[in-house]
Amino acid sequence: MILKFLRLLKIIRVAIKYGLDEIAISGFQVPRTAKLIDTVIFWRDISAPRGVRLRMALEELGPIFVKFGQVLSTRRDLMPYDIADELALLQDRVPPFPSDEAIAQITRSLRAHPDQLFASFERTPVASASIAQVHFATLKDGKEIAVKVLRPGMKRLIDEDVALMHIAVDLLTRVWSESKRLKPKEVVAEFDKYLHDELDLMREAANASQLRRNFANSTLLMVPEMYWDYCSTDVIVMERMHGIPVSQIDRLAAEGVDLKKLSRDGVEIFFTQVFRDGFFHADMHPGNILVSIEPKTFGRYIALDFGIVGTLNDFDKDYLSQNFLAFFRRDYKRVAEAHIESGWAPRETRVDELESAVRACCEPIFDRPLKDISFGQILLRLFQTSRRFNVEVQPQLVLLQKTLLNIEGLGRQLDPDLDLWKTAKPYLERWMAEQVGLQGMWERIKAEAPGYTHIIPQLPRMLHKALQATAEPRGPDNELLLALVIEQRRTNRMLAFIVVFAGTLGLGLAGIQLYLRLYAGA
Repeated sequence: MILKFLRLLKIIRVAIKYGLDEIAISGFQVPRTAKLIDTVIFWRDISAPRGVRLRMALEELGPIFVKFGQVLSTRRDLMPYDIADELALLQDRVPPFPSDEAIAQITRSLRAHPDQLFASFERTPVASASIAQVHFATLKDGKEIAVKVLRPGMKRLIDEDVALMHIAVDLLTRVWSESKRLKPKEVVAEFDKYLHDELDLMREAANASQLRRNFANSTLLMVPEMYWDYCSTDVIVMERMHGIPVSQIDRLAAEGVDLKKLSRDGVEIFFTQVFRDGFFHADMHPGNILVSIEPKTFGRYIALDFGIVGTLNDFDKDYLSQNFLAFFRRDYKRVAEAHIESGWAPRETRVDELESAVRACCEPIFDRPLKDISFGQILLRLFQTSRRFNVEVQPQLVLLQKTLLNIEGLGRQLDPDLDLWKTAKPYLERWMAEQVGLQGMWERIKAEAPGYTHIIPQLPRMLHKALQATAEPRGPDNELLLALVIEQRRTNRMLAFIVVFAGTLGLGLAGIQLYLRLYAGA
């Protein structure tokens, strides 16, 4: 408890030190409070620009606050440009920790000094982030690699900050009754889980390996190979990737990269990860993305930093795909029905009322490029609508919401004229057709096939036992036996129906697929 109190005091001290009380974000100010603090603490120096002061404060407060700043840096529709530009430095220019500590960490984890492990090892880190920093090196066989080393003492810092977040959530739920609908405790717990997952670099290496496998034949995204012989909880070694940071728009344009195509590719990569794989990179801020300019892979995205990934089950994917597709078709009634069917909105909710509210939120943003859309206002309207209809926040989708904001912010930088809806709609329609059609059925059959191989050989023996039990009744309870026989006959009729149904299922699904294609073409 004392540590939590001391951490809270530090947050207050840092906020006062850098004059955060005077910073205006999206028009919010507290001038009276700022004037009082200036009078009492007259010796503080807050002459630096507000963006610089905010960045320095977040850096001093630690990794959770740095990650918060990283998200804000992509929201140029919500943040003043001077603040967004300064916070963008948090993506890969967090002050590094001493190289001696990095070398000691490597020696401890891999049981050998870097000079023994590698042909060369660069002492100066090439990138430093909130959780770890990266050094370039070369293996003894000549392969260029990147060595990622965890920051010392991270677990203690994260535990302290998350503990404060839990305290804040407890206070919030006590003083604001509507906060329970937003499930803040579950959201913080989810955030806590993923932050601690980031502390295990072996987990990150496994995430990268999975994502690389998912995009093995892709012409859109590249993922570095992991060298497992040099990976541990605190240190991982991966293939060195060459490219230009996606935030350096002028350099990309000078190299001849098609920025409009790049923005469209980013949207397709996002939807592919979410709907095809249900496994997505959940920390896609510009500091974690490069663009290849090598001749063989020119214009492809390069993903880095796989500490946070999100997963979706089949129910979530189906629900989201229905909502996205209905949204892109402006079928607001279907959006409302999907919310109620999924249980996100109460069963007693009137579909027509929710449909009207969703239409009022979303209709103004269609057929408009990103540069003309204020997502801050849209999010505010959606929040007000969810409160009115008691729509619950789903903690398992928090990472997806965060990633979608990152992708939208990235698209805004690459191509402000991008029509997000027209870009995403064809992909979603194609994906839905594949899921409902014959291809989707065949994929599901293949997925279930291993289970069938165990059941099918047992069917004759199981059928023989069932028939024998029917022919040779045991026990005096004839009424119970009669009921069992009737139920057995009913089951046999059901099995016969299933056989007939299976024979016509292909034609039915083919018809559905044809209908969907005609509907999509309309």
